[in-house]
Amino acid sequence: MVSEGDGKAAVTDHGGSLDRARALFPDAPQPWIDLSTGINPHPYPLFELPATAFSRLPEPSRNRDLAHVAAAAYGAASASNVIPAPGTQILLPRVASLVQPGRAVVLGPTYAEHRRACAIAGHAVEETGDFDRLAEADIAVVVNPNNPSGRVVARQDLLDLASRLASRGGLLVIDEAFMDVGPLQESLAGDVEGSGIVVLKSFGKFFGLAGVRLGFAITSSETAARLDDQLGPWAVAGPALEIGIRALADKHWQETMRQRLAEATLRLDALLSHHDIPVMGGTSLFRYAHLPAAGSLFEALGRHGILVRNFLERPDHLRFGLPADETEWDRIGQALRAWRDGQI
Repeated sequence: MVSEGDGKAAVTDHGGSLDRARALFPDAPQPWIDLSTGINPHPYPLFELPATAFSRLPEPSRNRDLAHVAAAAYGAASASNVIPAPGTQILLPRVASLVQPGRAVVLGPTYAEHRRACAIAGHAVEETGDFDRLAEADIAVVVNPNNPSGRVVARQDLLDLASRLASRGGLLVIDEAFMDVGPLQESLAGDVEGSGIVVLKSFGKFFGLAGVRLGFAITSSETAARLDDQLGPWAVAGPALEIGIRALADKHWQETMRQRLAEATLRLDALLSHHDIPVMGGTSLFRYAHLPAAGSLFEALGRHGILVRNFLERPDHLRFGLPADETEWDRIGQALRAWRDGQI
């Protein structure tokens, strides 16, 4: 959730905070099971990093190597279209500042940080569920696939929108944080040159390494150069460079992981359905459920040491991430049975 006061937007709520969970449920059993994020619970395997990744400033050549590997992995036309960054979060206000302050329209409901970033950049921000309203914006934002609903907007519809915006100097921002597990043919990463499009890619979610803090902006060469100048030298830490280069080039791991996540998603859907929790959308990294008793289920799971994502502005919705192992699957099944039977 985003609150605005004194002309500034502030972060007030996100998933993934076990500190918040412990404060809400101080007597919950340990260890916590965190299902409140869309981060892969099966991370890319770590490997021995060269000591120089820690002891020296990163060489510009390694940043270029990462851009080349990312371009190939994401389908960008050239490494010149790719700007590595220490996570997409740091890119959001910079991207929002690529156009003069005006009207920002975000297709929602979705990840709240886009609204906050556009407000920081001086835009008047509106969130809408009407795709056609985006064409009226100076900067339009679409999360594709969407977080938390999993909605996917077709590539051609986005290209048509980008053309309409560009005709009057507008910008289309596509956040593809979950496209690694989405319909890859709908990605706009290969369509950015000569257009008013910025595609954002988050490394940490699919690769399960959120703490590495690595992300990418994929855009026209000219816009990429502007963002690169803003980030300055050594923006991405040495360890993140090495991990990103290795993981993004590992096609076998990526293909195997997509299948593993798809199978886990089917299992989670079946578990939730068995307990009368209807799944209305999501991706293979999270599931989105709608039920009138969402508040009581959130509380019951929290008392059982299981954190799911609730939404203050949509109290009848919950988002479930994937369990990491059989112990977690068993605990979640037990908690759901107890909730259904009124025992917790």
